[in-house]
Amino acid sequence: MDGKRNLDILTDYVSVPQLNSGKNYNITGFLRGGTVFGRLLTKIVGSKNERELKRLESYLKEINNLEESMVKLSDGELKAKTPYFREKLQNGTELTDIMVEVFAVAREVARRTVAMRPFDVQILGGLVLHEGKIAEMKTGEGKTLAATLPIYLNALTGRGVHVITVNEYLA
Repeated sequence: MDGKRNLDILTDYVSVPQLNSGKNYNITGFLRGGTVFGRLLTKIVGSKNERELKRLESYLKEINNLEESMVKLSDGELKAKTPYFREKLQNGTELTDIMVEVFAVAREVARRTVAMRPFDVQILGGLVLHEGKIAEMKTGEGKTLAATLPIYLNALTGRGVHVITVNEYLA
């Protein structure tokens, strides 16, 4: 991508652009209608998508800031993070409170185990999925890799995680 991340959100539906195209696959939303007022209001306050993206980017920055420290951890130290996170949850910490560090750990584990480092757009997709929304990504955009981040986070509770896909080869 050209450094600009676009994310389209309509209620519980999110569209993530292709990584390298720079194109934004918009979904028609309430303010994206054909009215002059709607277009003007969107230009002034931004679309729901732009506001949501700004909110998610704060998490993304925090995750990216942890990357250097995660790279320095040994395999054993990374492995020890799982019981550490579980203990925190048992002591009353909320998932959102550990989400940034969990995503940073999952990114590093993916880099080491499958030689695939989740890109920022995949992290954004994972954040969206964690919030229970749908992330739309085009073919080859790394949906499976993006899904591993919230799967790991939510599996830490010990209650199990269900993944639903329409792709037969992933089922």
